[in-house]
Amino acid sequence: MTHLQAGLSPETLEKAKVELKENPDTLHQDIQEVRDMIITRPDIGFLRTDDAFILRFLRARKFNHFEAFRLLAQYFEYRQQNLDMFKNLKPTDPGIKQALKDGFPGVLSNLDRYGRKILVLFAANWDQSRYTFVDILRAILLSLEAMIEDPELQVNGFVLIIDWSNFTFKQASKLTPSMLRLAIEGLQDSFPARFGGIHFVNQPWYIHALYTVIRPFLKDKTRKRIFMHGNNLNSLHQLIHPEILPSELGGMLPPYDMGTWARTLLDHAYDEEPEYSPESYTLSVKDLEKDLSPKTMKRSQSVVEPGVLKRPEKVKSEEENLQPLLSLD
Repeated sequence: MTHLQAGLSPETLEKAKVELKENPDTLHQDIQEVRDMIITRPDIGFLRTDDAFILRFLRARKFNHFEAFRLLAQYFEYRQQNLDMFKNLKPTDPGIKQALKDGFPGVLSNLDRYGRKILVLFAANWDQSRYTFVDILRAILLSLEAMIEDPELQVNGFVLIIDWSNFTFKQASKLTPSMLRLAIEGLQDSFPARFGGIHFVNQPWYIHALYTVIRPFLKDKTRKRIFMHGNNLNSLHQLIHPEILPSELGGMLPPYDMGTWARTLLDHAYDEEPEYSPESYTLSVKDLEKDLSPKTMKRSQSVVEPGVLKRPEKVKSEEENLQPLLSLD
């Protein structure tokens, strides 16, 4: 075991070896091979290239050198292309702070049976008069940056649960295709995290419609990890034990305190009131609300017209809604 693996438990070391093909004898060579590829992308400013940083990208792509480098390049390229979004990426940023205090994201204290950290989002908590969807995305990315420092989570990964209870059609109408695509690019294509499952619960019909918009931009691997549970929490509990879930998700724990994770990141700054309005945010929300580019439109128009939520002619039966879209591999 090298010093780069010092933070891993014996069980996680074995998991890294079996699932990720992580070999302590070749670890430094693997890292160097990824680092050597940086010269091929002079258009990107690679702001960090130390061993520990590159290692998280190798783990995220099961030590496929090329795929790990592509993820590393996309990580920095995404930040170059969205400079305003990463300005003042701190918990005390007013928009981020408001989102964190409303539980975007919530982080459960217990890990699941596979050692994964569980993130929860209660969608109806989004106060659209106080912060934007981009603020929520920034808060999630900031939180992941903090958690991915833990080598255990680099190997074991994360689970995301989104509860759509009481999420209104008016709130959903603010989720434009461009905004959703920005989130997909930031989380799926440009961040070194392993997501073992994405669970939707209590989703209304218009969330199914939104899913048809974003589905073309999801990788097959991501689609396999998305589960639509509807109001059948028993199917959720088959995958995540209720002993570690809050009561809102049918679990045995008390209701989730939305400020739990925010207090962890903000510490003494939690109770300080920020002065913020969505209009003051430097990133142009208008740009995000524009229709997708012609190229993207071509990919998605056969599914659902961008920016339009259409009620399906026939809503799936409850039994169909309770089944995962694809089995978790």
